[in-house]
Amino acid sequence: MNRRRGLVLGAGLVVLIAALWAGQALLQGTAEAQSVQAPMFQVDPLWPKPLPNAWRLGSTIGVWVDAQDHVWIIHRSSATLGNNEKQMELDPPTSTECCIGAPPVLAFDQEGNLLQAWGAKPGDVGEGWEWPESNHGIFVDQMGNVWIGGNGPGDSHILKFTQDGTFLAQYGRAGARLAGRDAQGQPTYVLNSHDPENFGRVAKIYVDSQANEAYLADGYLNKRVAVIDANTGQMKRFWGAYGNVPDDNYTFPPRGLNQPPPQQFRNPVHCAMLSNDGFVYVCDRQSDRVQVFTKEGTFVKEAFFSPSTLGSGSTWDIAFSRDPEQRYIFLADGVNEKVRIVLRETLEELTNFGAGGRQPGQFYGVHSIATDSQGNIYTTETYEGKRLQKFVYMGMGSVAREQGVVWPPR
Repeated sequence: MNRRRGLVLGAGLVVLIAALWAGQALLQGTAEAQSVQAPMFQVDPLWPKPLPNAWRLGSTIGVWVDAQDHVWIIHRSSATLGNNEKQMELDPPTSTECCIGAPPVLAFDQEGNLLQAWGAKPGDVGEGWEWPESNHGIFVDQMGNVWIGGNGPGDSHILKFTQDGTFLAQYGRAGARLAGRDAQGQPTYVLNSHDPENFGRVAKIYVDSQANEAYLADGYLNKRVAVIDANTGQMKRFWGAYGNVPDDNYTFPPRGLNQPPPQQFRNPVHCAMLSNDGFVYVCDRQSDRVQVFTKEGTFVKEAFFSPSTLGSGSTWDIAFSRDPEQRYIFLADGVNEKVRIVLRETLEELTNFGAGGRQPGQFYGVHSIATDSQGNIYTTETYEGKRLQKFVYMGMGSVAREQGVVWPPR
């Protein structure tokens, strides 16, 4: 009797061990299925270094990394700082020790030291230039020239400066598209996405040094990608969604899942980036999509990201990985508060990182994104985010498809 009992218990133990092993194998297989090989990042919570002169950042709405790996940003300075943030600028000041809005254009080195700080106030006018009412987008070309755009009500122009802030050129004329004000005091516009001389609240600029052409995400008023001569500002070509002729009177279908894709860009056209192999990647932000074109504006393909996203949409800005093939796209999503890592060849999202919040590695309105020669990522935040963050490239590895906050290990 005891021998039979032992056999039964032994058999039961074998079955239990087998079941546990099978369960562990199943869990491991599930975990492997939910992970992917992708670039890995960790936030650097100590970058950049504190700003001097009691300066603070306003809504930070542009970032670019130049050929020397200097990180350039543009922000809205005191224009988006509340009274509690610009205490030294009030009349009378509430504090003589803190705080004041930093100049709108800033540059940092790889250690986070401030290198450059210059720019004007919204609407200021100088010799040959008109500062935007609302800064938007920054680019440093291969000659070291700094390009900036704007999306304020009167911003129908872009500007070009040297790295120390010396004015070089303005293309377009401020206020060219303003028609007046309505009964509530809101600006009214003359819509013209075919304007050969002025723009419609440009969001971002990219300069193709080989062809000497500037690609404009144009923009918050217009519904086009515009390409101009980088020396003269002369319009060379432009196009809308799917390569269509831009149509300011187009009736858009409703937004959301299971709706037909619009045949025009929604406002804003938020980025236009050129890849090494000559394709133009366009952020159609409120349509939750990225469209790809040839340099001449022929449509190639598109992909949608979190297509149920409403509000300001999911496709805010993109940057490419720095390998020669630019295998990966890093996509800033300022509504869902993530950076999406996308395989450029297929436009498939592999993984994402980030979460909503104000701590390092979290986002509040992640707006613009750029990479340096070491593969590190830099992001800026608008609204109440008002900051610049660095994410250090940690090599390739296995990561979850939803990574959350990429905080350094303790």
